[in-house]
Amino acid sequence: MYLNCHSYHSLRYGTIPLDDLINHGIKAGVTAMALTDVNTVTGIYDFISACKKVNIKPLVGIEFRSGNDLRYIGLAKNKEGLAAMNRFLTAHNFSGEPLPIVAPQWEAVIVLYTFESAPEVLGENEYIGVRPEEVNKLYSKEWNAKLSKMVVLQPVTFRTKIEFNLHKILRAIDTNTVLSKLTEKDYAKSTEVMVTMETLLHAYQNYPEIIVNTQSIIKQCNFEFDFSIPKNKKHYTKSKKNDIALLTRLAKIGLKWRYGEKNQEAIDRIEKELKVIDQLEFSGYFLINFDIVRYSNSQGFLHIGRGSGANSIIAYCLGITAICPLELDLYFERFLNLNRKSPPDFDIDWSWKERDIILEYIFRRYGKEHVAFCGTNVEFKYRSIFREVGKVFGLPKEELDVLAKNPTKLQPNNTIVKLVQQYGKLLEKYPNQRSMHSCGILISEEPITNYTPLEMPPKGFPIVLFDMHIAESIGFEKFDILSQRGIGHIDESVKLIAKNKGIHVDIRNTNLSKNEAVANAALSQGNTIGCFYIESPAMRGLLRRLKCSDYKTLVAASSIIRPGVAQSGMMKEYIYRHNHPDKFEYFHPVFKEQLGETYGIMVYQEDVIKIALHYGGLPAADGDILRRAMSGKGRSLDALKKVKDNFFACCAIKGHPLALSEEIYRQIESFAGYSFCKAHSASYAVESYQSLYLKVYFPIEFMVAVINNQGGFYRTEVYVHEARMAGATVNNPCVNNSEYTTTVCGKEVYLGFQHLLGINTAVALNIVSERENNGPYQSLDDFINRIPIGLENIKILIFIGAFKFTNKTKNQLLILASLRYNSPIPSTNLLLLQEPTKEFVLPKLDRDPLEDAFDEIELLSFPVSYTPFELLQTNFRGDVMAKQMIHHHKKQVRLLAYLISRKQVPTKRGTMYFGTWIDVEGTYFDTTHFPDNLLQYPFEGGGCYLLLGTVEVDYHFPTITISKMARMPFVPDPRYSDAKDHQFTTQKSIKEDVSSTHRKPYPQAHEINIPRYKMQ
Repeated sequence: MYLNCHSYHSLRYGTIPLDDLINHGIKAGVTAMALTDVNTVTGIYDFISACKKVNIKPLVGIEFRSGNDLRYIGLAKNKEGLAAMNRFLTAHNFSGEPLPIVAPQWEAVIVLYTFESAPEVLGENEYIGVRPEEVNKLYSKEWNAKLSKMVVLQPVTFRTKIEFNLHKILRAIDTNTVLSKLTEKDYAKSTEVMVTMETLLHAYQNYPEIIVNTQSIIKQCNFEFDFSIPKNKKHYTKSKKNDIALLTRLAKIGLKWRYGEKNQEAIDRIEKELKVIDQLEFSGYFLINFDIVRYSNSQGFLHIGRGSGANSIIAYCLGITAICPLELDLYFERFLNLNRKSPPDFDIDWSWKERDIILEYIFRRYGKEHVAFCGTNVEFKYRSIFREVGKVFGLPKEELDVLAKNPTKLQPNNTIVKLVQQYGKLLEKYPNQRSMHSCGILISEEPITNYTPLEMPPKGFPIVLFDMHIAESIGFEKFDILSQRGIGHIDESVKLIAKNKGIHVDIRNTNLSKNEAVANAALSQGNTIGCFYIESPAMRGLLRRLKCSDYKTLVAASSIIRPGVAQSGMMKEYIYRHNHPDKFEYFHPVFKEQLGETYGIMVYQEDVIKIALHYGGLPAADGDILRRAMSGKGRSLDALKKVKDNFFACCAIKGHPLALSEEIYRQIESFAGYSFCKAHSASYAVESYQSLYLKVYFPIEFMVAVINNQGGFYRTEVYVHEARMAGATVNNPCVNNSEYTTTVCGKEVYLGFQHLLGINTAVALNIVSERENNGPYQSLDDFINRIPIGLENIKILIFIGAFKFTNKTKNQLLILASLRYNSPIPSTNLLLLQEPTKEFVLPKLDRDPLEDAFDEIELLSFPVSYTPFELLQTNFRGDVMAKQMIHHHKKQVRLLAYLISRKQVPTKRGTMYFGTWIDVEGTYFDTTHFPDNLLQYPFEGGGCYLLLGTVEVDYHFPTITISKMARMPFVPDPRYSDAKDHQFTTQKSIKEDVSSTHRKPYPQAHEINIPRYKMQ
C-alpha cells in the first residue's frame, strides 16, 4: 500500500537509509512497497535485491518534481516503463526545461497525481493519490465521482519527529535559506511516516474501492530485473565467435611483436588466457580496450595500461599494457579466473591534456545512447556538515569557521551549537549531491537509459545516477579512462628533447629505460624529484634504505610504501631482510616456496591470496573474496568474517601453530583496501623508470615538462631548483622570449606567464600570439601600442623584469608607463599609423639589487635572481653539509636549510612531522620532529631555518632528529625602507608544501613483533 517511499537518495529531501526503510516496512507488516525517490533511480537496484530477501514485493518508480512542486509519481509496470521514465527525465535534465504539469501518456507506467495536481481528465493508467488526512474531502460529489481513479497515497519521508526536523534542515540546505524562512511549501507534511498496515487501511475503511484500486496497481507493477546478465556491450564485432577469432588473430600478431615466433612459454600462456576469456565471454571487453588504445596510438598519444589487467599476456600483446607477465611471473588468475563472479578491470592513463579527446572518441565510436560515466554520491563530510547545518541555524561566518576547524569538544557550548552537532551527526554518511566518477565509463549493449536517467554535469559528459558498486552489481564492467600528470611529464619531455636537442627518444620502448645503469644509480640515491610515484620524501627515503637499483626491487618498493604493508610492520621487515638476507628464517616452508622473491614478506595482493590458499588451505572462492576486499570492491563484512573463520579452521586442520596463524591473518587483514597487486606496482615502476631515464639524461627538458604539467608532489619552485641544479639558467618571464608555459632553448629556461600572480590569462595569451604574428616587441611603447593592457598588468610585467631587453631600469620603465597611461592618446588601442615614440630624459634612479628578489617572491612566490640563502641576515651556512651527514651517525649537527615540505603524521603521543629541506649546496635531506619537541620549536611557515639535531643513519639513509630549530629572518625588504612595518611582510609569502596523513597511528615495532624466525 506504500506507493511513494523516499530514501535518503532523494537528495536533501529524504532522511531514511535504504536498509532502514525496508526494515521499517517489515515492522509495519508491509508486503509490497514502492521506492520513488525524487528525480532519481539511484537506490532501486539495491532496493529490489533487499526486498526480495525479506519477501516484500518491490515496486520501482520516480517522483517527478520541478523545484518544490510535485508534478506526479510514476510507477514502472515493467522494464519498458522504467526506460520510458528514464528517457523522459533525461531529456529534461539535458534541456533544463521544467517538467510539464501533465505526465506523458506512458503505456507501461502508472501515474499518480495528488489532489492538488490532478488534471480534469485522467488517462487509463493515471490515478489520484488520496492521503489519509484527505479522506474527508471525498464526501463531495466532485471527488466521490472519481473514486474509481483513486488510490492510497501515504508518502514516507522520515520516521520520527527528529527526522522530520532533519528533513527541514535538508530542505533549508537545498534552498540555501535559514530554517525560520522556510514555508510549508518548502518541506513535506509531518504526516509522511510509515504506520502499520492495520492503521493505514483503517483510514480508508469507508472507501474499500480505493484499497482495491491500490491492490490492482500493485498487481500490475511487476518490474523484474536479472542481475546475472552482463549489461555491457556484448560484442566488438557482431558475434562471440567473430570476437574470439579477432582477439586470437591480434594476440598472435602481438606475440610476434613482443616475443618473436618461437617463445613456447608465451604461446602456452596466450592459449591458456584465450580459453578463459572465451569461456567467460570477455573477448569484446578486451577488443574495446584495444580499440581505444589503437585510436590513442593513431593520434600519437602516450598511454599507460596498469592495474590487474597487466597480469594478462593478451593485454601485453595487444599493447594495452607494457608489462611482460612472464618476466615478473604475474598471476593471470588475479585478473581473470573461472571462480570470479565480477568482471575484470583495465586502468588506462593518458595525459590530462589528451584524456578528453579519448573520451570524445569513445562516445562517438560507441554512441551517446550507449555510453555514460558512472556517478558518485558525494556525502556530507565532517567540515561541510557543520558549515551547512550551522548556516541553516543562522550562524555567522566567523562561528561557522570555528565549528568547521575544531573538533566537537573544542566547539562552543550553547544551545544552537548543540543542535548543529546533533543534526550534523545524523547527516554523517548521508549523500549530499551527485557527481561524476573520476574515470569509470559504462558502454552498454542496450540504450543506457533502459537502466537510469542521465544527468549532464558541467564537464560535458553524461552520468548515470548510480555509483560503480551498483553498476557492478547489475552487470556492468566499467572502463577506467584516467589521466595523470606523470604521463604529461614524459610526453612533453620527449617533445621538448626533440625540439631543443634534435634527439628523438623512443620512450615507448621500455627496454630503453628499465634497468638502465645510470638511471639505477640515481634510483639508489633517491635522486628522483619529478619522477612519477617515486619523488615523495617517503619514497625517496625508502629507495635509499633499500639501495634500490633494479626493476624488481622498485616493483616491490612501489607496493610496500602502501599503508597496508606499512602499518602491519611488513615494510620495516622487508627493508631488514633486503639488507640482511642471511639473518632471518621463513615463517613456514610455504612462505619460502611462494614468496621467496620478497623474502617471505607479503608485499602484493597476490601474495595474500597465495598464502591464504597454500598456507591456510582456503578454497579459491574465498581467495576471490579476499581479492575484492583488498582492491576496495568488497562490501560484504559478513563474507569477510566467514573467510576469517574458514582460515583458522583450515589452519587447525593443517596443524599450524595458532600463534603463527594469528600473526599471518593479522598481516592479511592489514592489506584490505590499502595494497597493490603486483601488476599495478610493475606498471607504476615502468612509468617511474621512464621518468627517471628522461631526468637522468635530459634533466632540463624533463624539469620544464614537469613544471608545465602542474608539477607533482612539490610546488613549482622545487622543480625550478632542480632545473638550475642540472645546469639551466632560469630567467623570469619575458615578453620577447616567454610563452604562456615555461620554455627551454639550449640551457636557457624562461618561466611562463602562467606563473605570474595577478596577470590576466587572456592578456598573457595575447602577448604570445601578437609576437608570433608581428614579431618581437621593440620597446615598452611598442608593446603598449600592440597589446590592449591595463596599467596594473603592465606594472606586473615591469616588476618581474619582462622588459629587461630595453636596458632600462624598472623605475625608469614605471615612469614611462605612467606617462603613457596619463597621456591623452589612448594607450590600449592599436593605431593605424603609429606616432614616433617620444624620448624622455629620465632621471638616474638608484635601485637595490635585492629589490628584484622581493619582487619575484611577491609575483612568483619564490625568488629567481637570488637564492633564499642570499636573502638572510646571517652568513652562517652550517657546520656540515647534507651530503656529509651519512658520516655523522649519532652525532649532533647544526645546519642552515631551506624548507621544502613537511608531512604531518599521527602518533599515539600526538602529531609529529617529517621535514624535507635543501642546504646551501642544493642537496636534499630529511628531518624528524617529535610531538614534544614541536611544542617548543614549531614550524613557522616557509623559509630558512637553523636546525640543531642528531643524525640517525637508517639503512644507508641519514635523517636528523631535531632538538631545536628557529626560522631565520631575511634582510629588511629594501622596497619598504620608508615603511618599517612592511619590511618583513614579504618573507611571509615564502611557501612550503604541507601534507597530512589521515589515519590511525601505526603500531610501534614492539607492538607488532613480526617473527623473524620459525615459530614452533
